[in-house]
Amino acid sequence: MIGFIEDHRSAYGVEPICRVLPIAPSTVHAHAAQRRDPERMSARAKRDEVLKQEVKRVFETNFGVYGVRKVWWQLLREGFKVARCTVTRLMRQMGLQGVIRGKPVRTTISDKAQPCPLDHVHRQFHAPAPNRLWLSDFTYVAPWSGFV
Repeated sequence: MIGFIEDHRSAYGVEPICRVLPIAPSTVHAHAAQRRDPERMSARAKRDEVLKQEVKRVFETNFGVYGVRKVWWQLLREGFKVARCTVTRLMRQMGLQGVIRGKPVRTTISDKAQPCPLDHVHRQFHAPAPNRLWLSDFTYVAPWSGFV
């Protein structure tokens, strides 16, 4: 919301925009003051700025393949006391992601040009006996007898 207000403040002003949006003008002014003077930032924000540099350094040192867990372990080995959830949050904010092994499983390749399949049970989801009616919301099902 702050970004939206900053983009439109010259046309409408801060207070009129804040009247429409559920945000207090003091919040916008405090955020602007923090950007002007980094000393006014919260302790967590200050620490995040330091940790972001370290996370990025560890990530790039290891050729961009380390994920959250390995970056976290490396920071711990180097003496930084940081929680794994913090490393996760910071890496997500910076858009960093480690390499994922293997090939992603792709079960469905949808074709919007094809018509939807017909409803063969006419929305009657009650079977008269076991193994008479099988339903699934998935493209694939793995029952005991094999892959369907």
